[in-house]
Amino acid sequence: MSDPVDQEVDAIKTVLSALLPLSEKARISVLDYVTRRLSMPAASPPPGGNPPGQNGGGGAGASVVHLKQFKEEKNPRSANEMAAVVAYYLANVVAPSERKTTVNQKDLETYFKIGSFPLPQYVRQTLPNAKNAGYFDLVGEGEYRLNAVGHNLVAHSLPHERAPAAKGQGARRASTTKKKHRQSRKRSS
Repeated sequence: MSDPVDQEVDAIKTVLSALLPLSEKARISVLDYVTRRLSMPAASPPPGGNPPGQNGGGGAGASVVHLKQFKEEKNPRSANEMAAVVAYYLANVVAPSERKTTVNQKDLETYFKIGSFPLPQYVRQTLPNAKNAGYFDLVGEGEYRLNAVGHNLVAHSLPHERAPAAKGQGARRASTTKKKHRQSRKRSS
């Protein structure tokens, strides 16, 4: 039997894949019909009445961005960075009623799956590793809070700048060596 979180993640993925190709008007119509058909209360409009899909950065009056989109914007390279993205997302981007200031292993397992980020082999080590990297403070048994370094990583440093064509340190070193060689040739001319 599947884990309830896995079932929820699968349902979210199915709904998103069905709605993504539709226009905004069609999406609203489909969601309205489904909520009525399931006898569910209608979703309340986003604070400030902004249209769905506008990324206001999570501030007052901004609509909520889905974690997968937020992850793709920030493009974390490692599980430590993804943990910081999850913590930032939960503290600053989700609807105010759903915000939380700490994260734990269960949060990472859930939100890595929702964000389609590969789970590390040893998930239980991710938060201690991210703490050792300087992104979190331990605030209780298994509970971690994003600190200023982690906040600044997500808010100001991600996504990382990409090198134009070269990948890896070796390519950068070769480029720097060529540049120095050109400069020395110019001086000797």
